[in-house]
Amino acid sequence: MSQAKTDPRILRTRKFIMDAFIELSGKKEFKDITVKDITNEAMINRATFYYHFQDIYDLLENVLSEVLAVNLNQENYENSDLTEKTFLQTFKAITNFQSSLSNRCHRGYEDTIARIIRDQLEIIFLRILRKRYPEEDEHGLQVTAVMLSWGIYGASVEWKRKSQALTPEEFIKSAIPYIQLGVYRNIKNN
Repeated sequence: MSQAKTDPRILRTRKFIMDAFIELSGKKEFKDITVKDITNEAMINRATFYYHFQDIYDLLENVLSEVLAVNLNQENYENSDLTEKTFLQTFKAITNFQSSLSNRCHRGYEDTIARIIRDQLEIIFLRILRKRYPEEDEHGLQVTAVMLSWGIYGASVEWKRKSQALTPEEFIKSAIPYIQLGVYRNIKNN
C-alpha cells in the first residue's frame, strides 16, 4: 500500500482532487460543495474520490494542512532557533495563510483551521526545542511547544480581528523578546 501512495499516478490524481476542491471553494461556500461537484471538476469517479479521502471534511483538512505546510515551508526551520527572525517568519506565514482562506471556506470551520495551524506550529517548535535542548525533559519541551503554538495562533487571530493597520511583523515584533525570555528561562529552570 505504501508504494501505491507514492505512485506518481496516485499522487497526480490526489492533486487533481485537491485542486478541484480549491477551485470550487473560490466559487461556492464549503457547505454547498458536493463530492459530485469535485468529481466532475477533477474528471474522476466517486470511487476514485473515496480511495483518496474519507469524505469532504477529510479533503478539507488535507487541503488546509497542505496549503499551510507550503506557507510555513518547514524546511526553513530545520536548522533554526527561536530567534526574532523565526518568530517573524512564522507569524507572517500564519497570517498570510489565514488571509488567503476564502471566507466561504472559513465560516463554520474555524475550529478545524485553528487545530491544523496549532498542530503544524507545534511540530515546528518542538523540533527547534529538541535540537536546542536535547538533554531537557521531553514533557517540558512538548508543553512549551504547545504554548508557543497556541500563543502564535492566538496572536494571529487577534491581528486579523482588529490590528490589520499594522503589518504582521509590526504587530508581533514587540512581544518577541518577552516570548524568548520566557522560553529560555522556563527551559533552564526545569
